[in-house]
Amino acid sequence: MKFISIFKHEPTNRMPTQGEMDTMGALIQTAMKEGWLLATEGVSFKGLSLKVQKPEGGAITVTDGPFAEAKEVLGGYALLQAGSREELITITKRFLEVAGGGSCEIHQLYEMPAS
Repeated sequence: MKFISIFKHEPTNRMPTQGEMDTMGALIQTAMKEGWLLATEGVSFKGLSLKVQKPEGGAITVTDGPFAEAKEVLGGYALLQAGSREELITITKRFLEVAGGGSCEIHQLYEMPAS
């Protein structure tokens, strides 16, 4: 089964240190070799928010980040492969131990059947 894990953490308004990047890089390499990590990327604390304003005619507003009012920011995502809920929890705990704080919201991905 495939899942997307969305990592959120408190705003730091800074990029990761080289040490943090090296530690996470080592986990990513191990996870790829073990086969449970399919893809991952970190996310900049700057960004855009687009919102459809209804019922005001469907106008779309655009807001530039960083979003100072946010209590949590998106730190990254990972596409995961796990055979069970227990395995998914185990591998997510490994990530959170290296990340050092934050939370992961996980959703199973719907896969198209082979034709």
